[in-house]
Amino acid sequence: MKRSFWLVLTVLITASLLLPACAPAGGEVYTAAIDATWPPFEFTDEDGAIIGFDVDMLNAIAEEEGFEIEFINVAWDPLLAGMATCNYDLSASAMTITEERAQSFNFSDPYFAAGQLVAVAFDNTTIGGKDDLAGMTIGVQLGTTGDIEAQAIEGATVKSYDQIALAFLDLMNGQVDAVIADNTLVYEYVNENPEDLKYVGDVFTAEMFGIAVCKDNTELLEKINHGLAAIKARGVLDELTAKWFAGGE
Repeated sequence: MKRSFWLVLTVLITASLLLPACAPAGGEVYTAAIDATWPPFEFTDEDGAIIGFDVDMLNAIAEEEGFEIEFINVAWDPLLAGMATCNYDLSASAMTITEERAQSFNFSDPYFAAGQLVAVAFDNTTIGGKDDLAGMTIGVQLGTTGDIEAQAIEGATVKSYDQIALAFLDLMNGQVDAVIADNTLVYEYVNENPEDLKYVGDVFTAEMFGIAVCKDNTELLEKINHGLAAIKARGVLDELTAKWFAGGE
């Protein structure tokens, strides 16, 4: 009996020591805040799923680095506030890297170059670019770089919206004279509404998008930068650009 007891006990102890080493290691799950109103970077499909360039990019980085992403659809202002308080782990939401934002959260290496562009109604012959916006009513999304640029235009009335789609809707309905937004977004709306909208002038800012990461999580920032460099080197970002962007012509 004693011999059997000690034999069984030895087997159990050995198994318990081996179990952690044999158990499959599960990857971390990080929350990513997305303002899914900014096609083609992030928006929702007919079923309500969040899709777009940034979504595909984050998933590619996560696969490269062995973690998972839980996407959370959040309006732009709460997104910025939530990132500042680390309510979310990260955000890739067509976010321009700025010094002010970098005080509240970390940024990855840049992954996309963009700039601000003016959209007007298709039949508008008065506005030819940013320099013609003095005294005009300009639609923007609240808290964006487009909002910042519009506020700096002397004599302009700035109408801010929680969602950029509402600004473009008011533009088509004649409620605002122009919309300022990222050039890629303007191209998207013009391409979808060629009889109602056009863009005018040149892209008038030079901006770089980055992935925002909670200030407290430098380890995650390292993973993001490592994964981003890897998918750049393999041509994944070029493939995603070809997939999601129609361009400005």
